[in-house]
Amino acid sequence: MSGEMTGKVVMITGATGGLGSGVVQRFREAGASLALVARSAEEASALVSGAFGVGADVTDPASVQAAVDQIAAHYGRIDALVHTVGGYASSKTTDVDLAVWDKMMNLNARSVLVTAGTVANFMLKQQMSGSIVVVLARNALDGTKNHAAYSASKAAAQRILQSLSKELIDQGIRVNGVIPGTIDTPANRESTPNADFSRWVTPAQIAEVILFLTSEASSPINGDSLTVYGRS
Repeated sequence: MSGEMTGKVVMITGATGGLGSGVVQRFREAGASLALVARSAEEASALVSGAFGVGADVTDPASVQAAVDQIAAHYGRIDALVHTVGGYASSKTTDVDLAVWDKMMNLNARSVLVTAGTVANFMLKQQMSGSIVVVLARNALDGTKNHAAYSASKAAAQRILQSLSKELIDQGIRVNGVIPGTIDTPANRESTPNADFSRWVTPAQIAEVILFLTSEASSPINGDSLTVYGRS
């Protein structure tokens, strides 16, 4: 199905990543006007022809505000945000490794607060309806061995989106999350070469669910997190 996002401006963070690039392709097929955010504006712009690329640090409020301002100047509006940025690191809780803690909280929780909050503010100023979708992880739901910092950061991200959804529920802006299983990306294949890749969920499958959550078809869904596990 194509054309369902024609006339809509979609801001996608982490656009050059393994998942982000798949999301970009799906929204392009759907006819969206793309505002792609990555560390490098040039790399973001090169993903697909006609896209508007912006360089930004999604953990820095001033950098994100500057990106939003550039997108607003170019397109005049933002109808949807898809936030795919995140990071992974493991550490034993007994090590009390604050470097890992800070890294996970910055990448997985602070980036959600900064990016979703900034875009939501812009949407409110537009006085138009919109949608925000944040990519989470299974560890948002349950802590696992050697992953206290990672699990806590993903759980914090989910609570941020839930709180934001309640703040915006009467403003026509919906906020939801997607919780993937193991994603079939080159990096994951390289790190676990003996795994059964057929059990993993593909970026295209996750992108389809994200597209649904930004569409009118999902208008009754707000503050939820949909699991997309495949057989992983």
